[in-house]
Amino acid sequence: MSTRIAFLGGGNMAASLVAGLRQAGWAGTDILVVDRNPDKCDALAARHGVTTATSIAEADWRVDVVMLAVKPQVMAGAIAEMRTALGRTSRAPLAISIAAGIPLRVLATWLGDDIECIRTMPNTPSQLGVGATGLYAPPSISADRRDLADRIMATAGINVWVEQEADIDTIIATSGSGPAYYFAFMEAMIDAATDMGLARDSARQLVLQTALGAARMAVESGDDPATLREKVTSKGGTTAEALAYFNNADLAATVAGAMQAAADRASVLAQELAEQAADTHNTNDDR
Repeated sequence: MSTRIAFLGGGNMAASLVAGLRQAGWAGTDILVVDRNPDKCDALAARHGVTTATSIAEADWRVDVVMLAVKPQVMAGAIAEMRTALGRTSRAPLAISIAAGIPLRVLATWLGDDIECIRTMPNTPSQLGVGATGLYAPPSISADRRDLADRIMATAGINVWVEQEADIDTIIATSGSGPAYYFAFMEAMIDAATDMGLARDSARQLVLQTALGAARMAVESGDDPATLREKVTSKGGTTAEALAYFNNADLAATVAGAMQAAADRASVLAQELAEQAADTHNTNDDR
């Protein structure tokens, strides 16, 4: 029996997962994308042969999995509409959240007791099938459902499961925000090479290819990054001189501080969402 998957939201991350699912063998007829933007729906239907809908209320929610893929600020309203539609089907699908910053206790408030939820944090390279996703499932989630979530998210890259939800904040600081760190470093290298006399296009080509080559070596060589760094660093040479400058500037502490700042911000945003959800819940109870 096939597994039917619905995407609540059809943005870039949802589109990446749709592409991965299709490449992994999921039938287009088993994938539903619900997004109020008709252009997004038309593009996904044309490219991947999936079913689409521009109305939550009118979509066919007889599905096994719902991917929660709308922006955090509109998630509560979208889930409320979906819950109404699900009530007409008597289905309780597995929910998989790919929205940043919304903790499970908040999602549970919106989803209700009958819908189990797994929280994930993919990153933007998922759009190319080389993403890195962190996943957390409460202990109550069955092994079969964990496996299903793992298979879905693996279509966009690699998966790493964590044992406690608090670790998702570290995932956000590591792989979620991580691409931007590398982009910033590449940007700085391009600027520096340009300032030193290279044509900007040449600097860009050299920096991007070097980043690609270094990443492939780190992934494919079997050596850890420290070993690879040592292999390309000759005592008294140019690389050693540059790395010494990094060490004197305390690069490690700078990176650690930046990642901690990202994790702290993720925690604050999660708390703010939890408080907003509690206020909304209390308001509704008072009516």
